[in-house]
Amino acid sequence: MTATMQEPVAAVPAPPRRRVRPLWVLTALTAVAPVTWGTTYVVTTEWLPPDRPLLAATVRALPAGLLLVAAGRVLPRGAWWWKAAVLGTLNIGAFFALLFVAAYRLPGGVAAVLGAVQPLVVALLSLPLLGLPLRGRTFALGAAGVTGVALVVLTDAARLDPLGVVAGLVATGCMGTGVVLTKRWGRPVPVLAFTGWQLAAGGALLLPLALAVEGLPTTVTAGEVGGFVYLAVVNTALAYVLWLRGIGLLPADRVSFLGLLSPVVAAAAGWALLGQSLGPLQLAGVVLALGSVLLAQRGR
Repeated sequence: MTATMQEPVAAVPAPPRRRVRPLWVLTALTAVAPVTWGTTYVVTTEWLPPDRPLLAATVRALPAGLLLVAAGRVLPRGAWWWKAAVLGTLNIGAFFALLFVAAYRLPGGVAAVLGAVQPLVVALLSLPLLGLPLRGRTFALGAAGVTGVALVVLTDAARLDPLGVVAGLVATGCMGTGVVLTKRWGRPVPVLAFTGWQLAAGGALLLPLALAVEGLPTTVTAGEVGGFVYLAVVNTALAYVLWLRGIGLLPADRVSFLGLLSPVVAAAAGWALLGQSLGPLQLAGVVLALGSVLLAQRGR
C-alpha cells in the first residue's frame, strides 16, 4: 500500500469580525432622538413663523427624506413600496399632523401626557405582532412614566378638549404601531435609505395638507431659516436615523420608554431658555420619569 500525497490546502482567512457596540452605547445613541425632539417646542415658538404647524412638519420631513434617499441610493422594491408608505404614514405623516392638532387644541402638558402612553401601546401591540408576552413590570413602569410626565407638564389650568384628546391618543397609537411594525418587518437596506423612505413618504403626505390649509409664507427671516434647518437636519434627519437604528437593534419596549425623555427635555429647555419655573412636584416628576426610563433598560 502506498501513501497518497495531498496538496496542502491554503488556509481561508476568517471574515473580519464586526464591531459590536455595548448595549449602553446603542441605548444612548437612540436616546439622542427623543432628546432632540424635546427641543421642538422651544425652536417652534422662538424661531419659526407663527401658526404654521403643517408647514413646519413638512419642512422637517420632506427635504430630509429626499436628502437621505439620495445619500442611500436605494429605492424600495416589491412589497417595500407599500411597507415604506405605511411606516412613513404612521411614524411621520399622520403622527406629525395629529400631534399638531393635539398641540393646538390642548395645553402642551396634556398632549405630552398622552404621548407618554406610548410604552403601554407598544407593550399591548407586541403580543399579537411580535409574540412577546405582556409583562406586569412593563405596565408598572409605563404607569410610573405617565405619572412622572404628568407631574412635570400638567398645570391647574389644563383643560381637556375631546377632539384634541382623540388626536393625541391616535398620534400616540400611530407612533407605537410604527415602532412595532418596524421591529416586525425589519430593515431591508442600510439605515440612511430606510429612514429616507419613511421621511419622504410622510413628507409627501404632509405637503398637500400644508399647501391647502396654510399656504406658503410671503416672507422668511434668517432666524426662521435657521430654525427650519435645525428641525430638518438635527431634529429629524439625524434623530430618525438614530431612532430607527435603535428600533432594529434594541427591544421594542426599551426603545418606547426612551420617548419619555422628550417631555422632560422640553420642560428643562423651557426652564433654561424661556425662564419657566420648575417646582418641587415637577422635579419629583422628572425623577420618576427618568427612573422609569432607566429601569426599563434593565432586565432581559
